[in-house]
Amino acid sequence: MSDFSVKPVLTGDRTVLRPFTEADAEVMAEIIEDPEVVRFTGPPAAELTLERLRSWYGSRSGQADRLDLAVTDRATGELVGEVVLYEWDSQARSCTFRTLIGPGGRGRGLGTEATRLIVGHGFERLGLHRIELEVYGHNARALRVYEKAGFTVEGVRREADLRDGEWVDWVVMGLLDREWAALNALHATAR
Repeated sequence: MSDFSVKPVLTGDRTVLRPFTEADAEVMAEIIEDPEVVRFTGPPAAELTLERLRSWYGSRSGQADRLDLAVTDRATGELVGEVVLYEWDSQARSCTFRTLIGPGGRGRGLGTEATRLIVGHGFERLGLHRIELEVYGHNARALRVYEKAGFTVEGVRREADLRDGEWVDWVVMGLLDREWAALNALHATAR
């Protein structure tokens, strides 16, 4: 089992996941402020100045307890979002996953591939046993992506958050190492 201090570059057919740098702050500011991102992630807890974002993204490579990677379009190099493994529990060999994809990366399979790349890295390289996540029940796009990647709904935290005057559910999903291995064995045979 490795810690999260090594920040890899993961390459797929459509995406490249790479470590963040301070220079990514301006594009990430635009992505974080995108109305759809805000709708499904909530507004930032504090004011996000460019200085604060430069500090945040510039410090991601120094974090040994989490893995934050920039999602880029392989064809253009455009930064379209992020994927993160965090809340690492070394004893349980588990962590939490989150992602956000801005408007430039939606509807092209980039989020699906980025999810599979980082989840695969977590299980195959970091030796994780379990990866979990929470997603708003009304975020149909994200639910489809996570289900395609192999995540299973484990429960629903009913009316757990008040968003825009309406109560919304949180869907809890998880994926185990053996499920990931079986899914990949199935995909390998289908090829």
